[in-house]
Amino acid sequence: MATPVSWLMIEQGWRVEASDGTELGRVEEVTGDEEADVFDGLSIATGLFGRPRYVPSEQVGEIVDGRVRLALDRAAFEKLSRVSRN
Repeated sequence: MATPVSWLMIEQGWRVEASDGTELGRVEEVTGDEEADVFDGLSIATGLFGRPRYVPSEQVGEIVDGRVRLALDRAAFEKLSRVSRN
């Protein structure tokens, strides 16, 4: 069993899984205030050409080295808002 880590350790490219362990995509961006230790959420890339989906921090279930497991199943994840790329 992997040891949980802080949201501050999450890096771009980490695997993101649904609550049942199926892969959803990869971390594209972590948002928050490091100085205040406030985690806002994650942008998750789901494919090479698609816009990423935004996952609020309250939907992040477990963070271990190299992997983030959400508290959402795939269907709920697919209903999340897409992030605009500038």
